[in-house]
Amino acid sequence: QVQLVESGGGWVQAGGSLRLSCALSGRTSYLWAMGWCRQAPGKEREVVGNILRRNGATDYEDSVKGRFTISLDAAKNTMYLQMNSLKAEDTAIYYCAGDAQPPWATRRRVEDYDIWGQGTQVTVSS
Repeated sequence: QVQLVESGGGWVQAGGSLRLSCALSGRTSYLWAMGWCRQAPGKEREVVGNILRRNGATDYEDSVKGRFTISLDAAKNTMYLQMNSLKAEDTAIYYCAGDAQPPWATRRRVEDYDIWGQGTQVTVSS
C-alpha cells in the first residue's frame, strides 16, 4: 500500500521560509511524477508544482516560480518543497500527491494526481 506523509508545515512571517517534506512508502515505482498542491480557505485546491522522478525535471505554477523549489532525494524516498519569500496568500493546506501518468503528460490539474497525502498546514502572517 502506497503512503504519502507530509511534514514541516507551520507558522512563519511574510518573507520567511519553510521546507515541507513528503515521505513515500510502499510500492511507488508506478508513480512517474510527484507534485505539491495546496488549498486555501474558501478556494479550490490547486497544483503548485511537480517533479518527474526519472530526471528531476520540474514545473511550477506562475505565482510560485522563483520562490518555491521542488526536489527529490531518491535514497530517502522523500520529496521536498522549499518555500522562500513567503506571502500571506501562500497560506493553505499543502498536499503532496503522486501521478501515475507517463512522463510526457501534463500534470497541472488536481485531477491528474492519483494518490494523496493527508496535508500539512502552512500559515504565513503578514
